[in-house]
Amino acid sequence: MKKVLLLFLCLFSLYIHSAEAQQSNVIKGIVIDSLKSQPVSYVTISLQDAKTGQQLKSTLTKDDGSFELALPAGEGFKLVIASVGYDNKTIQPILLTKHNLGNIRLKSNSKQLNEVTVSATKPIIRQEVDRISYDVQSDAESKVLTVLDMLRKVPMVSVDATDNIKLKGTGNYKILINGRESSLVAKNPSDVFKSMPASNIERIEVITTPPAKYDAEGLAGIINIITKKDIAQGYSGGVNTRYNTVFGPGINVNGTVKQGKFGLNGYIGTNVRGKRTTGYGSQNDIISPVASFLSQQGANTSSGNSSYGNAELSYEADSLNLITGSYMHSFSKNTTDGNLLSSELNGDSSPSRLYSLQNNERALYKGTDIGVNFQHGFKRNREQLLTLSYKYSLSSATQNNASAYLMDMNYNYPDAVASNYKQYNNSGSKEHTIQLDYTHPLKSLTIEAGAKGIIRKNYSDFENYNQQPGTDNYVIDPTQTNVLNYDQDVFSIYNSYQLKLKDWVMKGGLRVEHTTVDANFEDKPLDQHYNNFVPSVSVQRVLNPTNNITFGFTDRIQRPGIYQLNPFVNRTNPKYVTTGNPDLTPVTSHSFELNYSTFKKGSLTVGLNYAYSNNTIESVVNVSPDTVTTTTYANVGKSKRFGTDINANYPLTKKLNVNLNLELLRVWLTGTYLGELYDSKGFQGHAFTYTSYKFDKGYTAGINVGYDSRYVMLQGRDNDFFFYSGSASKEVLNKKGTISFGANMPFRKYKKVDFYSNTNEFRQSNYNQIYSRSFNISFNYKFGKLNGEIKKSQKQISNDDVSSGGRQ
Repeated sequence: MKKVLLLFLCLFSLYIHSAEAQQSNVIKGIVIDSLKSQPVSYVTISLQDAKTGQQLKSTLTKDDGSFELALPAGEGFKLVIASVGYDNKTIQPILLTKHNLGNIRLKSNSKQLNEVTVSATKPIIRQEVDRISYDVQSDAESKVLTVLDMLRKVPMVSVDATDNIKLKGTGNYKILINGRESSLVAKNPSDVFKSMPASNIERIEVITTPPAKYDAEGLAGIINIITKKDIAQGYSGGVNTRYNTVFGPGINVNGTVKQGKFGLNGYIGTNVRGKRTTGYGSQNDIISPVASFLSQQGANTSSGNSSYGNAELSYEADSLNLITGSYMHSFSKNTTDGNLLSSELNGDSSPSRLYSLQNNERALYKGTDIGVNFQHGFKRNREQLLTLSYKYSLSSATQNNASAYLMDMNYNYPDAVASNYKQYNNSGSKEHTIQLDYTHPLKSLTIEAGAKGIIRKNYSDFENYNQQPGTDNYVIDPTQTNVLNYDQDVFSIYNSYQLKLKDWVMKGGLRVEHTTVDANFEDKPLDQHYNNFVPSVSVQRVLNPTNNITFGFTDRIQRPGIYQLNPFVNRTNPKYVTTGNPDLTPVTSHSFELNYSTFKKGSLTVGLNYAYSNNTIESVVNVSPDTVTTTTYANVGKSKRFGTDINANYPLTKKLNVNLNLELLRVWLTGTYLGELYDSKGFQGHAFTYTSYKFDKGYTAGINVGYDSRYVMLQGRDNDFFFYSGSASKEVLNKKGTISFGANMPFRKYKKVDFYSNTNEFRQSNYNQIYSRSFNISFNYKFGKLNGEIKKSQKQISNDDVSSGGRQ
């Protein structure tokens, strides 16, 4: 395999040098300051189509202000010269007969800097005062990859072998869609993102120091997915069809229409996943209270389908009043059929029990969001805004399990008869939210204030049925049947200030939240009332037009969600059961970060971060005397994390670009569970690199290589993952269409993903087999004509106060 990869890289390099040697019609020039008559370095030079304004090529000036740019065949070009602190300059037309433009003078402007960014070329990475954003549309692979694949490239974000998304090495974060919490990603966001093409996404923001206007949940921060909106007068649309050898076929349609005061944009998509069979297994060496050994081997055949959609409607009543509405829906149906062989030995290695179990699982997930916003502007200042918003959200999960013993040999109790069983669970959340926001801009200061109320009802209704011996009748098991009602109301107010000076941007605020919990489970009422004060501070120092330093501090809260609270005991595997914990309490984390960013030839961001919290919610495992392993959640952890993040995007040549996403963390995690003290610490992190090359005539190729390490858990370690992939695309149909091909780990069909737990009572290891080799082909087509801009409410509801239940 190494020889094949080496040969491929050599051929790839030879082709690059060959393509560079064929360049002709090179245009040259030197950019200088009009007042100082000195050369200006790292100025963006953008070659654009004179009629459409579409960017064709771009480069940066060198230290001496000079640049060279190869012209493609044809005519009708213009050159746009742009740099932070200077007025843009356009040279038109660009003639093939005039290759040396000589000195090009840029005029300095006096406008203050809101953020360090180069507007003409839309750099992939952008550092703002409280967040880092990744411009998906500037990535050559945005038409090839899914949203889940694209997340691997985003700073501080990683995706492991089982498609769990992690931020700063933890699953304690929030995902927003367009600044709002969405039922689309309420249960398992990776499932949705695997079926959604990255061409739907404008950019991905990592909000490392969330300001006071955001709910306080999300210990590590917020991942904000901004969907693409080519919203203007007229209409536009796009179609993306694709087929993946593992995840099956899919189609996505997006569209925008604007007529007068009305505007509508949205997208719909669906994906069908055919049957795929993978294996799994475990070994459990039980030390106490009675020595024994358990070994299991099995296989699951799963399939499913999913669909999603989003629509936003806008009505501009007049120049000061705007009404917007939104609707989002998601649906996922999964089927899993499995066979399990379980073998148990006594401490003296004599057989204890051997059985074979057949499982059938049917799961259905639904989510719906409906929202409306009214925004009022003021005549004296159009940036002074008052916004009133309302949103209704519903998410539900229905699960049906049926398990039947095909064979059961119980050596210790030969007369014991195992009973087949069925399980049912219906759980979810309903919530109403109302929010009021006010923005008051002054000369250099912007003041924001608001209030919010969330009325949330979590529920779970679960039942367990056992088959009566010798009959086909099933009777309910009252010990495994119950109803959980968990009402959680959150009321909050916030006030924040942002000050912009010549070389400084400072943002600070305070959010105050009052939470009430009224719950009932097993006739045990729970009545909680607590307050949280959540400060946030962000400071950005602009060193020069291409360099800045940012510092941030904030407190964050993690409230348990229904998927962590749900007491339903999943007995699909009777020796390894999972359940939630309705007694969980919120967690508060304190985090600091320091980042340095430079945007010269390419971009580089280097950051340090530190976070600590007490009483964290951890995934914990225990083994009962009858050798049943139970995995649940508990408030038992004390966590400290210190790490560094490095993200670089560098053009080696005008066509060859390299991106690096690197994170290294030192983790200290301690906690006491069932009387045993655990002290777990170590290093963890990930490294991802992407290399792309833009050929002539619309061809693009790329190579991805990455590694995600084992992560520190309270009682053990999870999986590690090495992966590589390649992609290629070709623009067709006058650049309105793109044909793309991708290959993921083509030399290996399966990968064994393992994880383990160690305690004084047991030593346990588990593994899952996953598909690693896949091929996909897709076609993306865009159409329409747009001439104006649609308006959108600047303040909207984003309920990011509840844990999504991601892996810890």
